[in-house]
Amino acid sequence: MADEALFQFLHNEVIQYVYKSAENGEMENGRCVSKLEHLGFRVGQGLIERFTKDTSRFKDELDVMKFICKDYWTSVFKKQIDNLRTNHQGIYVLQDNKFRLLTQLSSGKQYLEHAPKYLAFACGLVRGGLSNLGVRSIVTAEVSVMPACKFQVMIQKA
Repeated sequence: MADEALFQFLHNEVIQYVYKSAENGEMENGRCVSKLEHLGFRVGQGLIERFTKDTSRFKDELDVMKFICKDYWTSVFKKQIDNLRTNHQGIYVLQDNKFRLLTQLSSGKQYLEHAPKYLAFACGLVRGGLSNLGVRSIVTAEVSVMPACKFQVMIQKA
């Protein structure tokens, strides 16, 4: 329980640091989300190495996505993804109905505009994890009702 609170506190502080740097002129405001996503990417690469060191190889990308939704998500966010959908053409939608990094925000519509900065790091975590498993992807997130969100993973074929 304590590690979850520490993770959320660290996440909030990283967001504040990146956006304060933008206000001080060190970085353009539009690049903040990109910076947070890149930080998440590097963390995701490291985490997936640690989590998969004792697992067998995955058969296909669907097995990789199932691992991300169950084991990886549980290790990072303390719960599984609520729903995984695919069109079997390289697009996966991961739905989390109570995303931990959004629960501290109010559920009012006025806070929807702040959601992307709280989701960028998580998008990077997923993309970095998939990258280290040999799956190139583009990960985006959207929120229509707080704290539920959908992550869309588009697999890039080589």
